[in-house]
Amino acid sequence: MNDYVLLTDSSADLTDALVKELGVEVLPLSFTMRNKTYRNWPDNREIDPKDFYRQLREGEMATTSAVNVSDFTETIEPHLKEGRDVLVVAFSSGLSATCHSAQIAAQELSEQYPERKVYVVDSLCASLGQGLLVWYAARMKNEGRGIGEVRDWLEENKLHLCHWFTVDDLHFLKRGGRISSATAVLGTMLSIKPVMHVDDEGHLTKVGTARGRNASLKALVDHMAETAIDPAGQTVFISHGDCEGDANRVAEDVKRRFGVQTVVLNNVGPVIGAHSGPGTVALFFLGRHR
Repeated sequence: MNDYVLLTDSSADLTDALVKELGVEVLPLSFTMRNKTYRNWPDNREIDPKDFYRQLREGEMATTSAVNVSDFTETIEPHLKEGRDVLVVAFSSGLSATCHSAQIAAQELSEQYPERKVYVVDSLCASLGQGLLVWYAARMKNEGRGIGEVRDWLEENKLHLCHWFTVDDLHFLKRGGRISSATAVLGTMLSIKPVMHVDDEGHLTKVGTARGRNASLKALVDHMAETAIDPAGQTVFISHGDCEGDANRVAEDVKRRFGVQTVVLNNVGPVIGAHSGPGTVALFFLGRHR
């Protein structure tokens, strides 16, 4: 009944400690910097986040690539051979082809192992938003919920997983085509900071702007005030692009305003950080809608 594996990819940005505590498996995504390709493991064994963000600040660029079908096949198949089912919670299809690779692998393996279950949930989430969804799934699994029940819960609740981001350096959004060069230059001159979220299609979307860093961080918490479901009873996740001090300010604001007891922080991993840049702060929680 409960013999299954919960698998996600490293864009979930879960800490190594949480991965071990929850008992989930993480497939590392890859990125390339200075002609060297790294895999993004939760324990940061191939590159330290501070080193990654230091290089970005020095003007280096990182490029990312989706996981191949064969990567998922090679990760999932041993579990099926040993009699375990697999539930994959994948990086948003609105931001990466990773989910599509997982779906192809699942279809092929389901045909080879018809007695086993291989489910893929398109999280429509990113960074610790995806991580928080995995956190809920792992808790349910560890409470004894079956693979079908957990999959159904994820499908029913993933659009309640709210993502609110702001960035400090607009030029990274310009590189990724999110804003124009003129907007980046003018915004930098006027200290205009974008406020963004991940929408119902899993795309990163600009929703508004704030004048200055402090206002942009406050805006994240203001959005939580508008939509959060029972915030005092939630565990809230916050990710950051090597700016832990700002992330802690948001965490303290969340605790003060809503009575939240537990806030989990981690870096925005290189796969997303390559596009959002240093100084990103993102807040994740359950809300009535995104």
